[in-house]
Amino acid sequence: MTRALIADDEPHLAQHLKEQLAQLWPELDIVHVARNGFDAAERIAELRPDLAFLDIQMPGLSGLEVAQGIEGPTRVVFVTAYDEYAVQAFEHAALDYLLKPLKTERLARTLERVKGALTTPPATDAQLAQALQKLLAPPAPAPQRLRYVRAAQGPLTHQVPVADVLFFHADDKYTVVRTAAGEHLIRTPIAELAAQLDPDRFWQVHRSTLINLDFLAGTRRDETSRLFVRMVGIEAELPVSRAFVHLFKAM
Repeated sequence: MTRALIADDEPHLAQHLKEQLAQLWPELDIVHVARNGFDAAERIAELRPDLAFLDIQMPGLSGLEVAQGIEGPTRVVFVTAYDEYAVQAFEHAALDYLLKPLKTERLARTLERVKGALTTPPATDAQLAQALQKLLAPPAPAPQRLRYVRAAQGPLTHQVPVADVLFFHADDKYTVVRTAAGEHLIRTPIAELAAQLDPDRFWQVHRSTLINLDFLAGTRRDETSRLFVRMVGIEAELPVSRAFVHLFKAM
């Protein structure tokens, strides 16, 4: 007989899962219902069930941390309220999962997968450790946005605040940094700048041009429907290539 443990700090959800399992898999023996991560970890080590249905967010230890400490053959099914991105991570890691709120049809499909998995050797410790390490890893920090550029103006080098830049424009071997005070030159390519600038403030409107929306004065279409942008304090207009026209549809 297949033996299983349920771990969930919300008693009504644990009871609901237990009742659903009784209907869909009557032969399954629920050996324990844990109310927190510590209890789950101790009981899994003691009882060595075939399956453990682990809630992700529990007091003491999370379901991921409990799974990370399993040394026996117990297979894990995560019960989670995570978004679709996390679900993809579970699938990639070859670990099964259930989404809250539980749906009978989804649970039935999961049990079919679990029954099939019980007939094959479990993942190696190294595979499981690698998968759990990926899921337990903290989110990547937000990228550091560029705040200043070191730009040349004649023989002098200036520390130009990005907030003061009206636009960047690639010109031959250099990139022109245009501010209200004049032009400076840097060697950083437009593509590299675009990756370092705040995309909510700086838009690429041409393969050679990035504009600061804080200084956008308006747009104009010519007789051939080509789009141009006007920047505050600048007489010359900047062309918008067809690939970036859609950015201005809501304006």
